[in-house]
Amino acid sequence: MDVTFMESVESTNFKVEKDPVKTVIAASMVGTAIEFFDFYAYGTAAAAYFPKIFFPAMTPLIATMLSLLTFGVAFVARPVGSFVFGHFGDKMGRKKTLVVSLLLMGLSTVLIGFLPGYRTLGVSAVLLLCLLRFVQGVGLGGEWSGAVLVATENAPKEKRALYGSFPELGAPIGFFLCNGLFFSLESFLSPAQMMSFGWRIPFWASAVLVVVGLYVRHKLQETPLFRLAQEKAEVSHSPLKVVLKHHWKQILQGTFIMGSTYAFFFTLTTWSLSYATTALGFGHQEFLFLLMMAIVIFAAMILLSCLYADKVGRKSVLLWTTVALLVFSFVFPVLLKGQHNMVGMLTFLGVGFVIMGTLYGPVGALLPELFPTNVRYSGAGIAYNMAAVVGAALAPSITTWCISKFGLMSAGYYMGALAVLAVVALVLTKETKDMDFSK
Repeated sequence: MDVTFMESVESTNFKVEKDPVKTVIAASMVGTAIEFFDFYAYGTAAAAYFPKIFFPAMTPLIATMLSLLTFGVAFVARPVGSFVFGHFGDKMGRKKTLVVSLLLMGLSTVLIGFLPGYRTLGVSAVLLLCLLRFVQGVGLGGEWSGAVLVATENAPKEKRALYGSFPELGAPIGFFLCNGLFFSLESFLSPAQMMSFGWRIPFWASAVLVVVGLYVRHKLQETPLFRLAQEKAEVSHSPLKVVLKHHWKQILQGTFIMGSTYAFFFTLTTWSLSYATTALGFGHQEFLFLLMMAIVIFAAMILLSCLYADKVGRKSVLLWTTVALLVFSFVFPVLLKGQHNMVGMLTFLGVGFVIMGTLYGPVGALLPELFPTNVRYSGAGIAYNMAAVVGAALAPSITTWCISKFGLMSAGYYMGALAVLAVVALVLTKETKDMDFSK
């Protein structure tokens, strides 16, 4: 246990023990990896299979846009999840809410795997798909903030960003596992078999992963900072009301800091998969392989950026990287011109995931640090999931529509506008590296 936290604890004559580091890593990383595996399974299916399964009567462009809109349904649902799980997470504890969020996400994912298509149920199939997708989003809305609190509220002061990287690393791990499974399936199954039943297998597989996640989280203790807040009677009875009344500025700052990161991530993954395989001549399996290679860069940069953020601060790392994103927004459309331009695509994915990993890593510490312990679950969760609405809910569909109307450069303008908002938010945000995290 770090010295700062021990001094705070001993002053109240209240002694708690932290979970071992390996338990913290497993509980925060494994659960988030499972959640993101489920989420990416939907993103891959929405880009590659759902246009024909759920929107077969539409033109290819309209079918793709509608399919990607169903992908965005979950992002609209995520703030609902952050309200619900944030309230109970700040009132009852982090551990219980993490278990429930994992169950909700896993159950809805498995049910999507059993859902008949449009030719069987008609419009009802689309409505059920949107409903299950909404439930998925509610579950994920409570997942991320709980996972980063398990990590950061167990961290020594000088390593909060590093510990915050554990759940962040769940994103590339889940993405790699999901794409790896789709890649393997497409290697052994024909296109007709993938369209018939192969796309369902990753959704069914999540049931096994959820059991693993529940086992790991069952062994987890409540975080020491939350237990300290309980002992000092500082747990809020109305955390949602408190955070919206007294910390709305921090919510807005966190939302716009994270908004461009979200949009960029789903431009790199969901949108690029759809665009590369429909407009640029890349095979679906081929592009999945490229994404799997690039995701390794993503994971490495999450870890490296967090180590650096613990030394120099979160704000400077995020600010300069967001400026890099602004510049890259006007460069990447040029890289995606020409049929099967492998050099351009590798540059787009390579540079893109360097920027993405550097942006995504430090927010695991920054967003929780913007809020006090008694409303931290609610505040960090609302900011993170409102960013999903601002940056990701409509990003793939908007990007697809903009390109169809105004050309490829319009995708860069859209990304650049979000990056400008993020720069403004970062300039107005104070450095949080040395704050007293126990309050």
